[in-house]
Amino acid sequence: MENTGILTVFLSLSFSANAQENIRLGALIAYGTEIESLGVGVNAEFPVIENLTVSPSFIYYIPKEGSGFKMNWFEVNANANYYFVSQADMGVYAIGGLNYSSVKLEYDGSYPFDMDTSDGRFGLNLGAGANFELGGITPFAEIKYVIIDEGQLVLGAGVKFNL
Repeated sequence: MENTGILTVFLSLSFSANAQENIRLGALIAYGTEIESLGVGVNAEFPVIENLTVSPSFIYYIPKEGSGFKMNWFEVNANANYYFVSQADMGVYAIGGLNYSSVKLEYDGSYPFDMDTSDGRFGLNLGAGANFELGGITPFAEIKYVIIDEGQLVLGAGVKFNL
């Protein structure tokens, strides 16, 4: 039991030391094909082991309005990025992870047809991305498919800052 505790502390310190060197925080612009709208978001990247990072993100899509309807949509992602190309100036990675999407629909019609409804769903993310190293700034581009109901293709680009 004592050896397990020592091993746990050693691994935690190793991951913490590695993570502090390469943590990235960023911002992005995205386009979702199901909502057909632009979104803005934030993301991060935390190294776990060589060639593998955990990358949470949040995207809020610009609300769509028309014919009395208004649709609000956001998504929260918990992805793992596996770098299969990792060079000094560029990294290419596969994306796999979990997605939570929330959609709220409001209808401002005349009484008795006012309506508010919302729904949240869990899905899976599959995709790819690339980072382009420019010193402490890392521009990136990603494409992912969210496997959820009708599905949604999300194209994103932005910049990450090395901490």
